[in-house]
Amino acid sequence: MKSVLSYFGLIAMLFLSLSSQAQNYTIKGKVTNRESNQPMEFANIALLNVADTSLVTGGMSDLDGTFSFDTDQSGDFLLRVGFIGYENYFKNITLSDKEVLNVGNLRIRPDATNLEEVVVEGVTSMFESDIDKRTFNVENSIVAEGATATELLETLPSIQVDDEGGISMRGSGNILIYINGRPSNLSGDDAESILAQFPANSIKSVELITNPSSRYDAAGVGGIINIILKKNEKTGLNGQANFSVGTRDKYQAGINMNYGTGIVNIYGSYNYQNRRLFREGEGLRQSFLQSTSPFLDQDNYGERIDVNHLVRTGLDVNFSDNKTLGFYVQGNFRDRTAFNELNQRNENSLRQLDSLFVRNTDDSRQSYNIESGLNYTWDIDTLGQRLFTSISYSYDSRFQEEIYDQLFFNQFNQEVPTNRLLQINERPQSSNFYVLQLDYEKPFANGGKLESGLKGTFGEWDRGQDFFQGDASTEFIPVRSDFFSDGFNFKEDVYAAYLSYRNRIGKLGYQGGLRGEYTETRSIQESNQNVVINNYFNLFPSLYFSYDLGQEEEFTANFSRRISRPNMWALAPIFRVSDLFNLSVGNPFLQPELTNSYEVGYMKGWEKYLLNATVYHRFSTDILTRVIRLDENNVAVQTRENANSRSSTGFEMVNQIQVTQWFDATLTGNVFYSEIIGDNIESGFNNSNLSWTVALLGNMAIPNFATVQIQGNYRGPIVLPQGEIEPMWGINAGVRKNIMNNRATVSLNVSDIFNTRIFRIRTEDSRFVQDRMFNRETRIGTISFAYRFGGFKDRNGRSGDREEFDEDMDF
Repeated sequence: MKSVLSYFGLIAMLFLSLSSQAQNYTIKGKVTNRESNQPMEFANIALLNVADTSLVTGGMSDLDGTFSFDTDQSGDFLLRVGFIGYENYFKNITLSDKEVLNVGNLRIRPDATNLEEVVVEGVTSMFESDIDKRTFNVENSIVAEGATATELLETLPSIQVDDEGGISMRGSGNILIYINGRPSNLSGDDAESILAQFPANSIKSVELITNPSSRYDAAGVGGIINIILKKNEKTGLNGQANFSVGTRDKYQAGINMNYGTGIVNIYGSYNYQNRRLFREGEGLRQSFLQSTSPFLDQDNYGERIDVNHLVRTGLDVNFSDNKTLGFYVQGNFRDRTAFNELNQRNENSLRQLDSLFVRNTDDSRQSYNIESGLNYTWDIDTLGQRLFTSISYSYDSRFQEEIYDQLFFNQFNQEVPTNRLLQINERPQSSNFYVLQLDYEKPFANGGKLESGLKGTFGEWDRGQDFFQGDASTEFIPVRSDFFSDGFNFKEDVYAAYLSYRNRIGKLGYQGGLRGEYTETRSIQESNQNVVINNYFNLFPSLYFSYDLGQEEEFTANFSRRISRPNMWALAPIFRVSDLFNLSVGNPFLQPELTNSYEVGYMKGWEKYLLNATVYHRFSTDILTRVIRLDENNVAVQTRENANSRSSTGFEMVNQIQVTQWFDATLTGNVFYSEIIGDNIESGFNNSNLSWTVALLGNMAIPNFATVQIQGNYRGPIVLPQGEIEPMWGINAGVRKNIMNNRATVSLNVSDIFNTRIFRIRTEDSRFVQDRMFNRETRIGTISFAYRFGGFKDRNGRSGDREEFDEDMDF
């Protein structure tokens, strides 16, 4: 073994020795997106001869947008930066005395091309592919105009939203939601509730991080979705106002304003939504119990009206070129009213009526969420040494009251007044969530970079339920039910530290990291004072490799370990009572789910085509899964339990094609095989299947007219221990036109054109077979208008758009 190591060590030393003799000059810098200031990974940097623009050498930007390559030639050269969907950037440089030339921050912008004196509305790329994430510039999404954040996510490749608002990516659930790079105060069904308060127009981009490194929170075995909200940073006073009107009473309006002096940047926004939505469902259950009717046939229809107010303001203060203090405060305020009618028919073996329950629900909710944060960034030196610290706090409060009036009809379809029920359910909820973070970055002269940090997240959630019931014997005066009434308090504190290092040896880039997280949890059930304490410590390694195969061609491989902690809704042992034949309840004894993720990828870029192919495998233990049991009264109770394991192996291909200068398309395909082993829960709770997803996003700029966008996706079946979620597909389309000298934009879109996004789930068990369908209103037509106002001036008082790049800025 020692001889083998000595052999490899000798080869490595020889390789480094030869490399050092051949390399005389090092060119380094950083590539960023001019509009978002985000690092550009996989950007191609070429060193060209000035005389004939022939290629001398080049390289590719790394994970953080930085690049470094060597040459043994001196003199005057032309440096070119390119990325598909972006304008080429050129810079003249001279290699003479300096061994290391730092060209600074090179900012590139999306491509907008003019053809033969004809004005063409250039297609702005919506999709950027990096080593560990994909970024969707959704502010250019026409099909999501007038939608909410939840509806916007449904239009993105690899994302699915189920009937309860649960979000999955690449077929895997347990997704961690970030807002502006920070964990959001979301738990269980709260995810959809809070995301619905963000209109799509308030979102700039969405990052899908499929296999996060050690610097990210270890939570979220399926990955991280980071939602970036809009924040204008131009100098002077400027802003944008927008409003939209959708079919069946859907209204949205907002304003986004900014005032910047170069030293202080103050921004603020307000968004208003008033949306009416319907939801309908069907269900058929065949049970094999001897004491009940063998068939339960259900259907329901309901509508809700959501009125949301989102207010956000903040400021950034640049104390110097390298020190910035930021502050923000945000408030979400929501009122919801809803009604629902549920028909439940118990039928005999001949499908004849035994009895009928008609359950009418009136639902009202009031909620608000307040969040505030402070952050400080210190660029310690021009070499890239950086310190970042932040603190944020959010408080969420909501109160929901549901009033149920349930009528009973006998087998002759005649009402029996003595069996009428009147029920009232009051559900208060509140939470406090703190995040403290400290990050440090240190680059080295050899091209390496060290990152380390500390983080603490501290959350406490309170949830209560007071259930009252009255019938003919009580003269319909509701009396509190001790069985359905309860309270639950859950506290979770996570202390984390991480360390990672990245560098490059020739064409081989590598990054290794380790994160440690200590978790303290405590839950208390009010009715019996049952206290559950679960404290644990885990290590989460991550390892990334990239190998440069040539110009815009790279091979990658990575590994990471992650965790999914059960949230408040999965833990709370409080029954949902909207449907007395289909109850759900939490499990306070759930354990966290641990996952090992492996990925191997290949990226190749041509002039008008970018291919990104990935083979991945995930293996999870103690997986959190839904389980349904049927009791002797024909009541199905759904809960969460830990199954032994789940494995998922798949292949994903992303194809970005610049068909012409006015048309581009992104085609994404994902095929995966999943197997779940749950026989520790009950015999026969093992299942497997092959599934797939396909998504297409096309953008077309029609000269002198408008931009057209079409988006469609298909999701195959998803395996469950007791059955599967059936396939679903849909198509959206929209058109946008600039008017009023490009100061205003008008757009029209239709979502789910063919009304096919219908959620269906089949559950099979030795005691019953059940098929359920949920159809949320998804076919919506929307017309939107946006107006951009105000100008700005640079620090020298010149007006107009700032076209110059920060060429001399070190990093």
